[in-house]
Amino acid sequence: MPEILILCIEFFKTGLFAVGGGLATLPFLTQMAVDHPHWFTQEMLVNMVAVSESTPGPLGVNMATYVGYTVAGIPGAVLATFSLVLPSIIIILIIARVLENYRKSELINTPFS
Repeated sequence: MPEILILCIEFFKTGLFAVGGGLATLPFLTQMAVDHPHWFTQEMLVNMVAVSESTPGPLGVNMATYVGYTVAGIPGAVLATFSLVLPSIIIILIIARVLENYRKSELINTPFS
């Protein structure tokens, strides 16, 4: 399997299951360092956290961009970042669709008497 596809899958899983903010991505990134030591080491992970904390933007997104860049350059950075946020986009679109259906519901729009 191509390296960039594995990168996208790993960050999609991280985005799907890391609930609670950027620091919730750390266990996933630690596992990535074990599973893919040629991407980054544990020592590099500590440096990534420091750099990501000091730069503007969400920690998880900054780290995905950093790892993606180290693995596959600019295309890797873009794809890793997009893969991380894609699960959230999908979930938001599903919730918006459900809320739109409720907004059109006659039961919801009937005033109380």
